[in-house]
Amino acid sequence: MLFAPARYGKIPGGRKMRPKRTILCVDDNEQALSIRKLMLETRGYRVLACSNGHQALDAFKQGGVDLVLSDLQMPGLDGAELVEKIKEISACTPAIIFSGKTRFYEKDTRADLFLPKGMYAPIELLERIRLMLVKKRGPKRLNHVEPPRMQAAS
Repeated sequence: MLFAPARYGKIPGGRKMRPKRTILCVDDNEQALSIRKLMLETRGYRVLACSNGHQALDAFKQGGVDLVLSDLQMPGLDGAELVEKIKEISACTPAIIFSGKTRFYEKDTRADLFLPKGMYAPIELLERIRLMLVKKRGPKRLNHVEPPRMQAAS
């Protein structure tokens, strides 16, 4: 029997799996992009990898993106401009910009976080992504559990 991966599914035993979160990952450096894509996919994320800002904007407009992770300096539409356009479409979508050549960015960006490349460990990036996605989703809803009923004495 062939199995086609789905965005939603069930765990054996009837419990529902939570859907994979989709990250739009943008970098004009193909090697860095594929390393980041692999790192995110092995942590259970669905990754849309784009090598330029225009391609990324088109992918974002298709819908379903939960977070944007973009390099700052790219030819054409750079990371700051990309995030600006994405925030005009969906202000609540979290965005992280990173850069290898810039330790800080002089202009205001609408990104939720700016990270200089090489100044953070991959585990820190993963934790920041997780926290941003939790914040976007909102607090967990507690399932209402009925208290046990008292048995009447006979």
